[in-house]
Amino acid sequence: MTKSKLEYIWLDGYHPTQNMRSKTKVENDFSGKLEDCPIWSFDGSSTKQASGGASDCLLKPVAIYPDPARRNGYLVMTEVLNADGTPHVSNGRATIEDEDNDFWFGFEQEYFIMDNKTQLPLGFPIGGYPAPQGMYYCSVGGKHTHGRKLVEEHADLCIDAGLNFEGINQEVASGQWEYQLFAQGAKKAGDEIWVSRYLLDRLTEQYGYYIEYHPKPLGKDMDWNGSGMHANFSNSVLRTCGSKETYEKICEAFRPVVKEHIAVYGEFNDQRLTGDHETASIHDFSYGISDRGASIRIPIITVEKGWKGWLEDRRPASNGDPYKIAGRIIKTVKSANIS
Repeated sequence: MTKSKLEYIWLDGYHPTQNMRSKTKVENDFSGKLEDCPIWSFDGSSTKQASGGASDCLLKPVAIYPDPARRNGYLVMTEVLNADGTPHVSNGRATIEDEDNDFWFGFEQEYFIMDNKTQLPLGFPIGGYPAPQGMYYCSVGGKHTHGRKLVEEHADLCIDAGLNFEGINQEVASGQWEYQLFAQGAKKAGDEIWVSRYLLDRLTEQYGYYIEYHPKPLGKDMDWNGSGMHANFSNSVLRTCGSKETYEKICEAFRPVVKEHIAVYGEFNDQRLTGDHETASIHDFSYGISDRGASIRIPIITVEKGWKGWLEDRRPASNGDPYKIAGRIIKTVKSANIS
């Protein structure tokens, strides 16, 4: 008899920024298949998802990956359901309208690596600041590059887990990094971002670090770039239309619903979206070809391929929920008046 460790991962009920929770279920002679992962329960009163008098919430497995760091282990991403089997109000995944996986998403996850002892990003001296940003982006060497060992190990874990991990790079601030994931299907894209975050957060336990997803952890007035999670997205129309007019109509569909997007693009995003540091103002909406200061960037490669490709929404913050971000983008794209 073989025993397998299934790590059930879910999002709690904290608002507006949810946290990951997880616990291990040991199964005998487990097949490794999603359909053989049983529904499990947890104490929702401890995660702001239920009252003490009716505390049971359910965990519905929705994706499974091998756990590269545990013997006979699996990572099981789950949705939270009420006791009657209906989606919990905190369940953003259940709101995504993409049952045919027509929407593809590539998320660029930025984050800061923080030192537990100093409570500062790596490379920051106590009581002062490192050299100004400029030399950190894609840097090489110990003077400007901090945390590479953890970043490389995280990349290996994600790849070994079977995530569609596409790249890593150091970002413009000291101790700030980014990785990219792509998936065909909005729900799958969200699953993989959350599992990759889980692997990253768990890995920091070995280093005396923690990950800061706050979009402006150094304060809104600091002259440093914030952290975002740029959302690159397409559907069959964007991938095949060959029409500048169609692209503009889709972009214009975002203009009247700016508030609805910002509401799910991450907490404290007003500190990041100031109009400086390669961002558009949170109060404005704009789009442009190859414009990193716009709300939505039209990649130059999309234009060069005859208006066949994707769009990049640069507004989502690093702490945003990819399920909610994708769900809102899909709703807006579908609302575009395209004949």
